[in-house]
Amino acid sequence: MFLDTFYFGAKLHRPKIIAIGCILMSFGTFLIAMPHFIIGRVVNMVNKNNNNAVISNIERQSKHALHSLYRESSVSMWMYVFLGNVLRGIGETPVQPLGISYIDDYAQSENAALYIGCVQTISIIGPVFGYLLGSLCAKIYVDIGYVDMETVTISPGDARWVGAWWLGYLIAGTITLMSAVPFWFLPKSLPMPVDKHDTSCTPEQTRFIKDSPTMGHNLLGNPVYITFLFVTILQFNSLIGMVTYKPKYIEQHYGQSASKANFLMGMINIPAVALGMFSGGVIMKKYKLGIMGAAKFAFGTSLLGYFLSLIFLAMGCENSKVAGITVSYTGYEQSLSSDCNSACLCSRREWDPVCGENGITYMSPCLAGCTSSTGTGRNTVFDNCSCVLLADTQQGNLTATLGQCPHRDSCDKMFPYFLALSVLSSFIISLGGTPAFMLLVRCIKPELKSLALGIYTLATRTLAGIPAPIYFGAIIDTTCLKWGIKMCGGRGACRIYNTSAYRILYLGLTLGLRTISFFLCIYGFALLKRHIKKEEKNALTNGSAELESLRKEDRSSVHCEQFIPACNPDRETHL
Repeated sequence: MFLDTFYFGAKLHRPKIIAIGCILMSFGTFLIAMPHFIIGRVVNMVNKNNNNAVISNIERQSKHALHSLYRESSVSMWMYVFLGNVLRGIGETPVQPLGISYIDDYAQSENAALYIGCVQTISIIGPVFGYLLGSLCAKIYVDIGYVDMETVTISPGDARWVGAWWLGYLIAGTITLMSAVPFWFLPKSLPMPVDKHDTSCTPEQTRFIKDSPTMGHNLLGNPVYITFLFVTILQFNSLIGMVTYKPKYIEQHYGQSASKANFLMGMINIPAVALGMFSGGVIMKKYKLGIMGAAKFAFGTSLLGYFLSLIFLAMGCENSKVAGITVSYTGYEQSLSSDCNSACLCSRREWDPVCGENGITYMSPCLAGCTSSTGTGRNTVFDNCSCVLLADTQQGNLTATLGQCPHRDSCDKMFPYFLALSVLSSFIISLGGTPAFMLLVRCIKPELKSLALGIYTLATRTLAGIPAPIYFGAIIDTTCLKWGIKMCGGRGACRIYNTSAYRILYLGLTLGLRTISFFLCIYGFALLKRHIKKEEKNALTNGSAELESLRKEDRSSVHCEQFIPACNPDRETHL
């Protein structure tokens, strides 16, 4: 069904198909937010029933019913999320392939790369607003409007804090629904540019590499296209995995809150990517890069960004000091139990961290040996903590405050350098984004352009967008040092990671995927160069008068009369 949409979509009213896709995306987005409102009513009902159970003195039955209800609701809630993402996936399907082909068909040849670069740039700006919106929602408590915020004792920087995730989906769904309106009123076709106005050639019959005569209409028989597809899948696996877990990496490694990590990604990192995509399109237009020139430029920027990314491996921070997990109470053995808290009968599963005066985090006030407290809410201070000792004087019974201890000053000083390098590497890598995409458009037969873009979109989302967050998350989870516990007894979110192992696995996997892709790029260069030489040889055999022009263009321009004999032999068109 997806491939039919790509192939026949180019023959139908493309803007209206995109508008329908926007409507489906908005409905899917609203559906993903539904669990919040349904679970809210369930929790209220559970609390009410639980109070009745206490009055009736049937606490065991109530607890069993509560666990069953949570299990049943969690399964049903996943269905809302799953169906919502299915609708979003169907709605997103026609947007890029039909939109790009629509622009390329009716744009002047020399402006096509710039226009597509602008579209790619705008598509990057979207995540900027997404990260900013996520940063705002992360600061708002998930049950805002249902609970008294004065009674909430945790802050957004706490690992247990859950932001208003559902609010962002409602806002995004509304904006997506509104975006369908202008698409619906766009015409099916636009005025034909002068350089494409030829009675013997269709709008798509220019500026393309001609396939081998034995290929026919078999798109998957184009070795350049297939190689490009595999390279893109590997690069997208690396990119999506990196972007998905970069905010968490910033949280765990540099001690920043989730809202601040999202804000920084949205305001600093993503705009650099958008600027790089736009600049790549401008460079292609200004220097009139051909097929080989675009391929070399994209490979060079990606390789330079790769070498810069290697520096991240040296920008490490030590693990947070957590008693019994990363540091010991006694200095000899890492155990949650110690002489200072052995009489307290503390739970080892509870995660309610406090920061001692000695700069060490304890999993709970009980495990810190605290016997009293003063203040209320977030201003609570725990006193007489027998496990909180000063290393120099061994003075005990100090105080502790709510929350984890902040990271060391040396790590805070390194964080700006991490941001600067991240911005620079992102900009350089994204410079090659538009030339690489134009290479994709130009390496296929004109009548298969929409289908090829559709397969490209489907392949990258299916083989990169879906699996990358899953296996990246599974690998990162192996570095978890302390897991949280859900209300119903299952494993919850990770509370603290081994930051050194996290850095090595996260960056190693990201860079490893890109390393493999570079070997495929070298193979793709050989295919592309051989193909261009073959075209030059054919032109020489046929006595083509434009062989000299090909050489002057550094064997990189693709001319209509070489690849489409029916076109005007006097016209030369660049990417």
